[in-house]
Amino acid sequence: MRADARKNYSHLLAVAREVVTEHGVDASMRDIARRADVGLATLLRHFPTREALFEALLCTNLDALTRKAGELETSKPPDEALVSWFREVVAFVQSYRGVVDLVASAHDDPDSALYASCATVHSVGAQLLQRAQAEGTARADMNGDDLFALMSALGWTAGQPAFAPRADHLFHIIASAILTNPSSDDAKKAAC
Repeated sequence: MRADARKNYSHLLAVAREVVTEHGVDASMRDIARRADVGLATLLRHFPTREALFEALLCTNLDALTRKAGELETSKPPDEALVSWFREVVAFVQSYRGVVDLVASAHDDPDSALYASCATVHSVGAQLLQRAQAEGTARADMNGDDLFALMSALGWTAGQPAFAPRADHLFHIIASAILTNPSSDDAKKAAC
């Protein structure tokens, strides 16, 4: 990519991140182009679809979640690694209003631009869960799909104004339900 094209791409992503942070995933492509001071055609040249734009916006976050899972897997006991990573994912899905819907629908759609990134996040989460299950510290009747669904549900719920004040409490309830023998100390330590 030429230097000027790379600069435009970076500028468009920065502006898109601002607009999506303000308006959620329903932000208008026209609004993003207008705010970036480019024509819609320029935005569409870089990001031909809304999903392509969100894949570019979210891939950094999703890649970071994948790396974080690897770090936690090697540095923390299985139950702590699982719950710490779970908290990271929930924080991510709360970062943009409406991202839960995008990620949840991409999870099951191989044609989605977000599918590969979501599949990777799903896979590393399942690995952390299986590791905790092998140690006997996580419920044996769960699988990666259950974990993904719980993260999505908690992210959506905590993003609702009526439930936002109880987000930490809800997180602890769900984390305690995932672990087999969570002591309140362990759940709090893992949640940090």
